[in-house]
Amino acid sequence: MKTTRIYLLLPLLLAVSRPPAWAQSSSSYEVSLPTISYASENAFAARTQEAAGLLTLAEAVRLALSANPELAANTREVEAWEGTVTQAGVLPNPQLSTQIEDRQKSTRTTTVLVSQPLELGGKRGARVEVAERGRAIATAELNAKKAEIRANVITAFFDVLTAQERVKIAQSLLELAQRSTQAASRRVIAGKISPVEETKARVAEAAVRVDLAQANSDLVNARKRLTANWGNPAPRFERADGLAESLPPLPATETLDKRFATSPGMQKAQLELDRRKAIVELEKARRVPDVTVSLGNKHDEELGRNQAVLGVAIPIPIFDRNQGNLLESLRRRDKAEEEVATTQARLSTELATTYEQLKTARLEAESLQREILPGAQSAFDAATTGFTAGKFSFLEVLDAQRTLFQAKTQYLRALAAAHRAAADLDRLLGTTDGFSR
Repeated sequence: MKTTRIYLLLPLLLAVSRPPAWAQSSSSYEVSLPTISYASENAFAARTQEAAGLLTLAEAVRLALSANPELAANTREVEAWEGTVTQAGVLPNPQLSTQIEDRQKSTRTTTVLVSQPLELGGKRGARVEVAERGRAIATAELNAKKAEIRANVITAFFDVLTAQERVKIAQSLLELAQRSTQAASRRVIAGKISPVEETKARVAEAAVRVDLAQANSDLVNARKRLTANWGNPAPRFERADGLAESLPPLPATETLDKRFATSPGMQKAQLELDRRKAIVELEKARRVPDVTVSLGNKHDEELGRNQAVLGVAIPIPIFDRNQGNLLESLRRRDKAEEEVATTQARLSTELATTYEQLKTARLEAESLQREILPGAQSAFDAATTGFTAGKFSFLEVLDAQRTLFQAKTQYLRALAAAHRAAADLDRLLGTTDGFSR
């Protein structure tokens, strides 16, 4: 009798455990689970240490993209969505139930049923579509985070370069101030100028020493901000290798317009709209009631025979027609459409503003390099030579020195602003291949 029950149930168990034909033939629903490896803390620390010596921009970007903690978190989010996609395509589990009638064994009736819910209306495909849209959004956010990290590294790297240049300028000015002090001291000894002039020279030299100390402090902080992008609080590199005076190129407006449609912000907004549309289709599919098919065996002890049992259960959608969830999904789809337009306007304004900042910073740096810096250097050299020859007062030397220092400082600020604006363009456009470099 037990053998008879097993034979009756075996075809049904094989049928419900086998996926349908459309699932076997469609490759879009085949999902392989990712293999997640867990590295030790020592290996992670070793991977995030840059080499001593010179550090290039390419190496800094590589370190950040391979070891940034925020990027690792976004990667895990994409891996989590792989599980969501897998779960969305899983068939509902069958249910095994038994029913016993009568407490006396001689007149007892035992019924064993296996029930299998059958999803209708394309619910499974709609679920998978929603999950895949969510995975696409997570992937877009990962790419946007890569572009953001790259922009942060570029900004921090050129901050280090400009800080290094500022230290060089301060050291050069200190040498000039020391020579001016020595010249003033010799002229005081010769009785050609008042000792007050020597005091002014020493005060000016002390001020330059303060500027040099501040420049060194800024360099230390800039180095730490750079290595923080790959989780290293103690920089090991000796010097950033690059030219701070190399201005980033100004891209053509046609190139910006072409890349704007595929920028991370626009991609994320459009993918969210697609996901909301997929949710609408899922809620529409859920309005179709599912059917539960039951197959089993009924054994009557009194009659001593087995009877096959077949049942079908169909919900009657009188009260719950999923009307609330469908209305919510429709309104959220409308909201996503409005957010696409809002994102487009916001990013367009931000892109135009950043482009103008890059353009202005480039013009300022080029003007300073071509006209102002040579004139300031020439005026300082002439004032120093004239002071040594007794033709100018030390006050004129100080004024020329101050003008030269301010011009060089302004030039470095313009260079830093240009590189920062170029990095912001990379971030907005999602560029990870050196678009503005």
